[in-house]
Amino acid sequence: MHMEKAFELGRLIGQGDEFKALKRAQESIEGASELKLKFGRMEELAGKLQDVASQGGEPPKDDIDEYDRLFSEAQADPRYQQLAAAQANFDKLMLRVQERIAEGMRKGAESQIITLS
Repeated sequence: MHMEKAFELGRLIGQGDEFKALKRAQESIEGASELKLKFGRMEELAGKLQDVASQGGEPPKDDIDEYDRLFSEAQADPRYQQLAAAQANFDKLMLRVQERIAEGMRKGAESQIITLS
C-alpha cells in the first residue's frame, strides 16, 4: 500500500507544473551546444583546481580566471537562468512535500488507531 501511494505521489509530481518547467529547462540546456561546452570546461577546471587544492598547492591564476569567466558567461545565459529558477521552484515543492510527509508521520505516530486505507 505504501509503495502504491508513493508511486501515485510521484506520478502527480511528474504531471505538475514545477516538474514540467524543470524538464523544459533541462531540454533547453541539452540543445545548447555552446553552453554545454562551457559546462564541460568548467567541470574540467573545477576538477583540476580541486586536485591542486587538495594537494596543498596553489591553483594557477589563469585557471581560476578562466573558470570565473566561464561561470559568469553561463550565469548570464537566459537558458541557465531558466534552469536555475525551475530547479529552485522544484526544490521548494519537494521540500514542502517532505514537510507534509513528516507531518503525516508525526500524526500517525501519535494516533492510536490503525487505518488500512
